[in-house]
Amino acid sequence: MRRLPLFALLVLGACSMLPPSSPTARYVVFFEQWSAKLDPPGMQALAAAAAAAQQHPGVPIVVTGYADPEGSPQANKDLSRLRAQMVIDTLVQDGVAAARITRRSQGSVVFQIDSLESRRVEIKLGGG
Repeated sequence: MRRLPLFALLVLGACSMLPPSSPTARYVVFFEQWSAKLDPPGMQALAAAAAAAQQHPGVPIVVTGYADPEGSPQANKDLSRLRAQMVIDTLVQDGVAAARITRRSQGSVVFQIDSLESRRVEIKLGGG
């Protein structure tokens, strides 16, 4: 069993425990190193985020991309922006209005437990 999908599923499971009527929710999509490609757990997280966004059409959405500290600061900033844009494009394809979404690119961040923490995009509904 691969560690990355399991970790991603655990975070997705934690996100799905929020009440559906909650105006503030957080979803996380994880990526492989140097990749902006969505995998099945990431697609599940995005589907859940899109469904929640459609239930609360007036709530703003902030999408923040991150990268791990490997590579140059500019390459990591570009990668975090590319990851965030991939998530935004997918949310828009799933029916979320692009005007509601704000993109932020954090670039590289040092992870606390697992390097996967740094290779993520966070989607926050409400609470900016």
